[in-house]
Amino acid sequence: MSEMLLRCQGVTRHFNLAADEVPVLRGLDLEVQKGEQIAILGASGSGKSTLLHVLGGLDRPNEGQVSLCGQNLTGLSDRQIGRLRNRHLGFVYQFHHLLAEFSALENVMLPLSIARIDSVLACQRATEMLEAVGLGQRLHHRPGELSGGERQRAAVARALVTRPSLVLADEPTGNLDRQTAWHVFELILSLNRRQGAGLVMATHDLELADRMDRRYRLEDGVLRAL
Repeated sequence: MSEMLLRCQGVTRHFNLAADEVPVLRGLDLEVQKGEQIAILGASGSGKSTLLHVLGGLDRPNEGQVSLCGQNLTGLSDRQIGRLRNRHLGFVYQFHHLLAEFSALENVMLPLSIARIDSVLACQRATEMLEAVGLGQRLHHRPGELSGGERQRAAVARALVTRPSLVLADEPTGNLDRQTAWHVFELILSLNRRQGAGLVMATHDLELADRMDRRYRLEDGVLRAL
C-alpha cells in the first residue's frame, strides 16, 4: 500500500482587499502518495503559489484541512508546523533565495544546521548533494559567482539535502532559459526519484508537466484533472 504524504480536503483561501473578499482557492481536494510526481498548471495569478504555501504550512486555509505525513496541521502552532515542515518538506522556488554572503556549500548546509545535524556530517551530505547536481567544483563560490542555472541547481541541492518526504516546487525553472530549465527539471525528477520523495510542482509549462505522473489545472480557484 502506498504511503500518503499529503492530503488536503475542502481547502479554501481568500484574501480581503479593501471591502472585497477575493477568493483564490475554492474547496480544493488533493492527495499525494510517496514517490508520486504531480504538476499544477495555471496562468500567472491563478493561485498556484498560494496553493503550495497552504500545502506546505506557510499559509493557513480559511476553510478545510491539510495533513502532512499523517499530521493534521489544523490546530498546530506555527512552531509545531515549522518543525514538521523542516523534517518532511523541501522547497524550490522560481528565484533561488540563496544567501549572498554564504558559499554554495554553506547555503546547502544551512537546513542541516537548523535540524542540528553534526557539522561534519552536514558538510559531507551537502558536498555529496552539490556533486550530484554538478557543482562539485563550485562548493566555495558565492551566489554572485555562479550562473543562473548554477544558482538554481544549488537551490535544488538545498531543498533535497535533508532527504524530505515531499518536495514543493514553485515555477522552479521559470527564470531560466529553455536548455538550462530542462537540465534543472531533469535534476529535480531524477534526485526526487532516487530519494523516493513525492513532488508537487507548480508550472505554466505543459511540456514539463507532461513528464509528471498526474497533471491538474488550477483555474478560477478550482483544480481540474488533465
